[in-house]
Amino acid sequence: MERTLFRTILLLLPALLSAKGDQLVDQVTIGVQQPIVYRLSQPVPGFVADQRLGLLRHERLRGQVIHVARPGLRGLFETRAVRTPKGDLLLMFPEGNHYAAGAGKINDMLAYRSQDNGATWNGPKVAFDINYSQHGFIPLIPRGSTRIYAFGTQPIPSAYSREKGKHENTPIGFRWSDDDGHTWSPVELIQPENDPQFLGMSVTRMCETDSGAWILGSHAANWSQQPLRTQQYLLRSEDQGNTWTLLPRERPRGWFSPEYHRMDEGRPIHLGGGEVYFMARTPTGVLWQSRSIDDGKTWEAPTPSPLIHPDAPPMIFHLSDGKTLINFIHNRHIGTQYIGLKGTMDGMKDRSEIWITLSKNGGRHWSEPRLLFVNATLPNPEKNGWFNHNVSYLDAVIDQGIIHLFCPHLWNRALHLMIDEAALDDLPTRRQLAPQASG
Repeated sequence: MERTLFRTILLLLPALLSAKGDQLVDQVTIGVQQPIVYRLSQPVPGFVADQRLGLLRHERLRGQVIHVARPGLRGLFETRAVRTPKGDLLLMFPEGNHYAAGAGKINDMLAYRSQDNGATWNGPKVAFDINYSQHGFIPLIPRGSTRIYAFGTQPIPSAYSREKGKHENTPIGFRWSDDDGHTWSPVELIQPENDPQFLGMSVTRMCETDSGAWILGSHAANWSQQPLRTQQYLLRSEDQGNTWTLLPRERPRGWFSPEYHRMDEGRPIHLGGGEVYFMARTPTGVLWQSRSIDDGKTWEAPTPSPLIHPDAPPMIFHLSDGKTLINFIHNRHIGTQYIGLKGTMDGMKDRSEIWITLSKNGGRHWSEPRLLFVNATLPNPEKNGWFNHNVSYLDAVIDQGIIHLFCPHLWNRALHLMIDEAALDDLPTRRQLAPQASG
C-alpha cells in the first residue's frame, strides 16, 4: 500500500511542480526563408505568449499540461489518443527512454483518461503490464465495434536483433480491449503472408477502409549504412487482423525517395469509395504522397507533395465532416545536415512550428497554410535540439466541431490543446503575419 502511494506521488509530482511553466525565450523566429521575428515582450496580434504551455499560441487555441516526465528519466514520447466507445478520451504515451535506445525494459506505456471531454484527466496508470518497452499507441476501433485495438512496435527482446544497425526493426503487433481500454489482451504479432519475418517500426495512425480492410504503415531502417537508409511499407489485412500482406511487395523492395534512399512513418487515411490516401516522411523538404483507388491493394508510385515539411512525420486527419482533410505541418525546412538525424542538426529547429492546411478533394489540392502555434520555451543547455524544439508527432481526436490535439512537447511534457473547427479561418497566413512582425 505504501509503495503504491509513493509511486503515485512520484508520477504526479512533476505536473504539480511545473504548474507555472518554464521560462520563455525573448523572441521567436518563424520560418527559414524570409524569417519573421516576434519579440514576446511586445503584443503579437492574435497570439498569446503562454508560459504555462511554453508556446506562442493563437488566442483561439487553449490547452493544459497533462503530464511531465519524472526527474531522472529521459522523457516521454509519442502521445496518441482515441475517443473510446463509451465516449471517454483515452491518451497513452511511453515514459522513460526511447525503445530503441537500449535492450530490455526502459519505458512504461502510461495512460490518462478524461470522462468530461478533456476538462479533467485521471491518471497516470501503466497501460500494459509487460516486461519490454513500447514505442507508441496506434488506436483503431472498427466500424460497428466496441473493441479498441492498440497497434504498434513490439521490441520483444527474444523476437528481434539489435545488431548491425537494425535495432529499430522489431515485430509489429496489436492488443485489444473489450472494456473501453481499461484492460488489454496479450500481444498478437503480425506475420505477413508474403514476408513472415518482417520487422519494422510503426507509430503513425492507421485506417480502416469502406470494405473493412485495415492498413497500417511500417518502415524498416538500417543505421549501419551511412547515411541512414529507410524503406516504407504498408501492412494490409482483409480479415480483421487474421492474415496480412506487405505492400508494395516483400522486403527489401519498399518505397523510398531516390535522393536520400529514405521514406518512413507513412500514414494511410481512407477517403471513401475505395480510395485511400497516403503521406510519408522524407528528408527532401516536403511530405511525399501516394494514392490507391482499389481499397489499398495497389498504389501509385509515391511522389513529392507541395507541403513543406522537414524530416518529421505526417500529421493528417479528417475534420468532423469526415471528408475535409486537415494536415498539421511544420512549413519550414532548413535544408542542411539531413543525413543522420543527430540531435545537433540545425534541422531539428524545423520541428518548432505547427501550421494547418486543408483539402476538400482528398489531398489533390491544399489551402494556404495558417499558423497555429510555435514553441517558445527557453532551450535547456543540458539537452540537444531533438528535445529543445519539438512540437512534432501531434495526434488528434476530432469530432463534434472540436479539434483535440495531443503534443509530446520537447519530448518531456504531454499537452492537451483544443480549438474549434470554426476558428480555423481566424488563423493567419504568412502574408498576414509579415506586417505584424517586430523585426
